[in-house]
Amino acid sequence: MKKTGHKLSAANLGLLFSLPALIYMMIFIGYPMIQNLILSLKNVDVYTFARPENQAFVGIDNYIALFSNANSVLPKAIINTVIFTVASIFFQFIIGFGLALLFNNKFPGCSFFRGVTMISWLLPVTVAGLLFKFMFQLNGGIINQFLTSLHILEEPIEWLLEGRTAMVAIVVANIWIGIPFNMMLILTGLTTISPEIYESAGLDGANKLQTLFMITIPMIKPAIMSVLTLGFVYTFKVFDLVWVMTKGGPVNATELVSTYAYRLSFEEFKFSEGAAAANVLFLILLVVGIFYIKTIDDNEVM
Repeated sequence: MKKTGHKLSAANLGLLFSLPALIYMMIFIGYPMIQNLILSLKNVDVYTFARPENQAFVGIDNYIALFSNANSVLPKAIINTVIFTVASIFFQFIIGFGLALLFNNKFPGCSFFRGVTMISWLLPVTVAGLLFKFMFQLNGGIINQFLTSLHILEEPIEWLLEGRTAMVAIVVANIWIGIPFNMMLILTGLTTISPEIYESAGLDGANKLQTLFMITIPMIKPAIMSVLTLGFVYTFKVFDLVWVMTKGGPVNATELVSTYAYRLSFEEFKFSEGAAAANVLFLILLVVGIFYIKTIDDNEVM
């Protein structure tokens, strides 16, 4: 009986320690989310923002307008966000995985070069956005100079003023920023694999490729799932990088859900529609978050 009481008191102590974090989450995350949901169900614009009595309740009309209105950019923004996210994650993961395999081996200068690769992750995103904006400029941009010197381009092009090339530019910038994140998480997973396993595989005649696909990848599967899922969440809600480089242009070619929600709220002053667009982004990320939690729980059971 005393043992049970001790367990209960320990559980209550754990709840007590988590109470400050819970209060913080409710005030700074829960309350704004609820207010944003309420805002999306009303008709609030620059004329009614300071007059709550004139804010009519419209239900889901704002959501319907975002998807059915011929002038709405949200469907295109969702497609752009998916393209931006998938392209970024694919190359971030491939390059990050390769660098993790490289730095998992001990060689002279390994620590130094691994630290250098972290610069892109430590650099403020707005600074990185400005850096790549200058690099992709028509005149004086290092990208045009490099490609023309290799005769890949016959003449410099306006990367940020054409739809397809603008998307390529922001994807390249985001890949550069996200590579260290992928590398470090995968490298952490690689350090958990015992060298004795590779020695046994070598004695059995396994080559490098077989070792990679039969030992390395299966044993770091939880780390890979974490990288891909968290990478999706971080990339899907990117705002500052795109806003600094293109502001969603040209002609909505790089408009993402995050930038479109910001534009509706703070440039067009359609606060309710902006809140609805932000909630669409939240719902998509919520589904991904639930999938991530379920994946982690399944791995713990296994």
